[in-house]
Amino acid sequence: MALADDSGYESVICVKPEVHVYKIPPRATNRGYRAADWKLDEPAWTGRMKIISIGKLAYIKLEDKNSGELFAQAPVEQYPGCVVEAVTDSSRYFVVRIEDGSGRHAFIGLGFADRGDSFDFNVALQDHFKWVKQEGELAKEEASQSTAPKLDLGFKEGQTIKISIGNIKKKDPGAKSRPMGSGLLLPPPMAKGAVLVSPPGGQQSPPPTHSNTASLLDFGGRVPAAQPTADLWGDFTAAGASSSQDTAKGWVQF
Repeated sequence: MALADDSGYESVICVKPEVHVYKIPPRATNRGYRAADWKLDEPAWTGRMKIISIGKLAYIKLEDKNSGELFAQAPVEQYPGCVVEAVTDSSRYFVVRIEDGSGRHAFIGLGFADRGDSFDFNVALQDHFKWVKQEGELAKEEASQSTAPKLDLGFKEGQTIKISIGNIKKKDPGAKSRPMGSGLLLPPPMAKGAVLVSPPGGQQSPPPTHSNTASLLDFGGRVPAAQPTADLWGDFTAAGASSSQDTAKGWVQF
């Protein structure tokens, strides 16, 4: 269902192919109209009903079925209201105030053959004026927002802000950075008492290493006693002593 705006665009919101119009007697009491007081079997007119909206207004138009000639119309400014009023004894009949455009008006009875048609007629008017009410509330809200002072969240000239970010460890200026390794492995340590001997050519041979494989694998056997190490200076001492003896003998022989 399309609705019109204030520009004068006409929109059809409900169409019923057959409705009945009745002449109604003046209202006798303030309790409302009763359809039972009408001559329901003798309608004054039968034709098509159409509800259109132009801006905030709705128009109930009664037209000829074949030619579309206008029989009567009723401008509706609000609903429920004095222009359309339901009877007190039926849901299929209404009292409508029609106008001829020159300021004269009259009240007629409007009836539907089916209850579904009368329900659609009622809902179409309710939905239109519900939309009108919502449009009015939105317009008021926009007007109040336009007059309210705007909040300026921009930075002023020279203005700064400080942002605190947690869970970040500061670097200690006194702590020394750990040097990264070059990827080279250091040689194994030398055995105690080992002597490096330079071979001819100036190249050093690697130090001797002692294998502990036997002691590691032999869990239950007896460990052999260590052999006495030969005195590295024994030959030199013996040679020195022999030379001294020969010299003494020479002096004696001389």
